[in-house]
Amino acid sequence: MTAIGFIGLGSMGLPMARNLVARGFEVTGFDLRAEARNALVEAGGKAADTAAAACAGADMTVLMVVNIAQARDVLFSGGVLDALAPGGAILLMSTCPPAAVAEVSAEVEARGFAFVDAPVSGGVVGAAAGSLTIMVGTGDDAFARARPALDAMGAKVVHVGKDAGQGATAKVVNQLLCGAHLAVAAEALSLAERLGVDTTAMLDILGGSAAASWMLRDRGPRMLEADPTVTSAVDIFVKDLGLVMEAGREAKAALPMAALAHQMFLSVSGRGLGAADDSQVIRAYRSLQGRD
Repeated sequence: MTAIGFIGLGSMGLPMARNLVARGFEVTGFDLRAEARNALVEAGGKAADTAAAACAGADMTVLMVVNIAQARDVLFSGGVLDALAPGGAILLMSTCPPAAVAEVSAEVEARGFAFVDAPVSGGVVGAAAGSLTIMVGTGDDAFARARPALDAMGAKVVHVGKDAGQGATAKVVNQLLCGAHLAVAAEALSLAERLGVDTTAMLDILGGSAAASWMLRDRGPRMLEADPTVTSAVDIFVKDLGLVMEAGREAKAALPMAALAHQMFLSVSGRGLGAADDSQVIRAYRSLQGRD
């Protein structure tokens, strides 16, 4: 049995940890929220009061934290590397800047640990179903070692390259499309509203036509709700599309669609709605039309 310390039991992290437990891994989790730790215990896992305690003697640590700053803090200031079993592996599964991921990897490997760059796509639904797409950048040996745990959390595990940062790069490209698809889906539904079309009927039409996208089908119904349950916040796309733009600047690649989508999410966040469900990017269009 592989012992795993799981750091970050949020809306995606908790179901991912549950899936590891269901596959027979010994999972000890840490999150700042006691209710998240308790939920893991109820699923058959264990909980710890600190990140270091969650990783004490573990074979690997899964990081599902907010950003690279939190990852660095957990690893180097929070005592995780000191607690991990000698030769253990770090699986960074958050969306982070590729260059920063490569830097952290070098520091981790210099301490004698393996590092697996493995961001995910599929949202809360995919995390709960164990059907995530996982983009992996790491050496062959580390990939083989991490594969059983990755398979427990994802249905599509793609080894995109042997260097840390390559998984993060693939995720950046993925998030460009996700953010743009979500923003343009909101634009289409806001136009339907403006024209007086029955939006429920319009969503049914679009979801079954050539215009359909996964983001439209998943987020569209929530765009029509006044206060939908939050599965992924507006500020997540503010961050992720910011990473897209950063990657574009470094590569001197023009990304006009990503830039416009980023501005739409920023406009909603700037109104104090950054914690709202990301489907509420539709409010940016309603505001432009004087309807919100």
